[in-house]
Amino acid sequence: MATTVRTGMSRSVKSLRVPWYKKPIVQDAVITDIQNGANYNAIFCVFVSLFTIATAIFDIYCLGMVYPGVRHYGFFIMNFQFVYVGNRHVRNCLIVFALFSFIAAVALLVTSVIFLKALRKENEKKIVPWLYCGAIFYLWRLFAFIFATIVNDMIFAYNIMMCLLWIFIILAGAYGWIVSYSLYLDLCDLTRLEDIAHLRMGTMSSLNVGLSSRPTTPFSTVSTSHMV
Repeated sequence: MATTVRTGMSRSVKSLRVPWYKKPIVQDAVITDIQNGANYNAIFCVFVSLFTIATAIFDIYCLGMVYPGVRHYGFFIMNFQFVYVGNRHVRNCLIVFALFSFIAAVALLVTSVIFLKALRKENEKKIVPWLYCGAIFYLWRLFAFIFATIVNDMIFAYNIMMCLLWIFIILAGAYGWIVSYSLYLDLCDLTRLEDIAHLRMGTMSSLNVGLSSRPTTPFSTVSTSHMV
């Protein structure tokens, strides 16, 4: 009996062990805990997605207005000297980057709103879409940022400002993704522990019911025929 109990305890301890790849990467978000950090990150992603949508529309407009051979004198709102007007294929690549950045930003906006609602209810399953979308968005924007930095002239204020802004956004977004992923792993761990606790409580209650009730057999009934 003792050996069986020890075996069961050892199995239960092993079931509670978490693999290294399922452990949270960080335990806090520098100045706050990871739950508040994930909330701040979701709000930050909403603003980033809106900013990306606006800049993508602006870039597509500028690249559509400016092409080799056209002249703009800037008599109205702005001039277009900062816009790339070199190789046609490079210009088309910039348009594609802006178009797909717009699509990715819309997806990030939707998943960030879902992410905010999931954080209030601590529902880890609804965090998964944002994890995938956020990772794809920041990787795509990193690639687009590197390409745009290489082909654009870094002598114009707009290009310099966008370069610095995207360096900050990508670094902050990557750290925010790590914090949110750590919170997701914590919530998954908590849900798993709750499921194990509920399973054990159900098992113990069924065992208690089985031990307290005795089945009715011919041997448990008292015969009254001999007492007459």
